[in-house]
Amino acid sequence: MKRKIYNKLIDWKNNSQGKTALLIEGARRVGKSYIVEEFAKNNYKSYILIDFAFAPDKIKNLFYEYGDNLDTLFMYISEYYNVKLYERDTLIIFDDVQFCPRARSLIKHLVADNRYDYIETGSLISIHKNVKDILIPSEEEKITLYPMDFEEFLWAMGNDILMDFIKKCFKEKKPLEQLLHRKVMDYYKQYLIIGGMPQVINEYIKTKDFSKADKIKRNILDLYRDDIRKHAEELNLKVEQIFDTIPSQLQKHEKKFNLASMDENARYRNYEGAFYWLSDAGLINIAYNTTEPNIGLGQRIDDNSLKCYFFDTGLLLALVFNEREIVDQEIYKKILFDKLTFNEGMVLENIVAQHLVSAGRKLYFFSKYNYNNSSETMEIDFLISKDGITSKHNIIPIEVKSGDRYTYSSLNKLKDKYKNYIDKPIIIHTKDLKIEDDIMYIPIYMTELL
Repeated sequence: MKRKIYNKLIDWKNNSQGKTALLIEGARRVGKSYIVEEFAKNNYKSYILIDFAFAPDKIKNLFYEYGDNLDTLFMYISEYYNVKLYERDTLIIFDDVQFCPRARSLIKHLVADNRYDYIETGSLISIHKNVKDILIPSEEEKITLYPMDFEEFLWAMGNDILMDFIKKCFKEKKPLEQLLHRKVMDYYKQYLIIGGMPQVINEYIKTKDFSKADKIKRNILDLYRDDIRKHAEELNLKVEQIFDTIPSQLQKHEKKFNLASMDENARYRNYEGAFYWLSDAGLINIAYNTTEPNIGLGQRIDDNSLKCYFFDTGLLLALVFNEREIVDQEIYKKILFDKLTFNEGMVLENIVAQHLVSAGRKLYFFSKYNYNNSSETMEIDFLISKDGITSKHNIIPIEVKSGDRYTYSSLNKLKDKYKNYIDKPIIIHTKDLKIEDDIMYIPIYMTELL
């Protein structure tokens, strides 16, 4: 499966020339090991992949015993994996490096040696736990791999040109027109249901069976629950509680996370560590309430007011329909053909958050309540900064709409009160692109282009 991160790996190899190692972080099962091995096969004369999750102790111990004798370390590794090493043309991969902190701590020494290139992969779900006693190497570059976005999904489905036309229409602010828009939405509904986990997409491509894809999604969710119980330590009960309650939190009209729904005596300070654990694990995307829609959204946030989105919308749907072990194929077909009534707004807002994060944006929303003055009460789904900072109008408000009838009260109040800060609003919906009343309406599949 073609991934956009592949080009970043090429850039790293060409620009680094062995002067840095690369750490690829991300949630489990997003495809880190697969893409790194593909990169190794295509760009090096030889490579060794050391999977520390399964490597025997005698391999892990080599990094302790011969950390100061690299010639011997390389000799043993080469012999064990039966791979010849070529100076400046071999890649050594430390897969699941969190299971061998010593290997990560040696990166500084290995990079200085400059014989080979090094890529580490790490599941965030435990990588931070295992760095307490090591010095994090400054020679380590980091990038994050997210679930496959819509363009990558189209590539996997065998369509390499459709997104290019979508990008052209977005740039020119023109609609796709009815026939093509409907075709793209057919693809996008499949993407919403399947999600962006490579293993799930691969199963769907092979079988075109939603139920078989759903089974893999549930296996992945079970894997995450096992990881929570194993690695979250004293936080595990709170982490699992948040994990399982995300769908019910998002189904509310007001999607801010309500701790009282789990425990009427709960306070954010008591759950803060659990939220951070899930965020570090890559399993949730947190949006913070900014208190002023101006430059530096992250400098003015209310830490006690947040929204919690699931990192992959396909997995979220598996959580929503969790009454049975496997969701019946007919349920997904009804979603596909708009025959099933459920909280579509929840799903659309989650996928918008997912798109914005994978595009490199941090998540902020704006929520303000004044019980004495309704003109001061407003709720905006997302705020993003313009790419080019100017003296005024730097913030773009975004509303996500799932129905046919839209209200604009919050947008209008925001524009009136913060007219010097706010640029032209964007409404994300399931219809085609249009510009009306100084608002740009974009179809949901263009979100990742923002």
